[in-house]
Amino acid sequence: MSGEPGQTSVAPPPEEVEPGSGVRIMVEYCEPCGFEATYLELASAVKEQYPGIEIESRLGGTGAFEIEINGQLVFSKLENGGFPYEKDLIEAIRRASRGEPLEKITNSRPPCAIL
Repeated sequence: MSGEPGQTSVAPPPEEVEPGSGVRIMVEYCEPCGFEATYLELASAVKEQYPGIEIESRLGGTGAFEIEINGQLVFSKLENGGFPYEKDLIEAIRRASRGEPLEKITNSRPPCAIL
């Protein structure tokens, strides 16, 4: 059926709407704690999955690694004690990009400990 005269596609070409467009992420992290590397790793994974996403960072207080999506806090290291799993953040971004309600991410991987 495609290719028949008079038929048009309703989906915009991929180059017009990038996945994650309209979603804004703010990550607040503790630089003296060494969390910048974790932020950069997470930001890279998010940008790979959602090239159109807007992701920013700001320096936070001691022990902080807080993530907001469109102004809503979705993850707090201060509350959970660890860092978010990439898959959980990607799922939250997917929900936000579809206009679905966001839930707080409660799963966390433990912070790295040197013994």
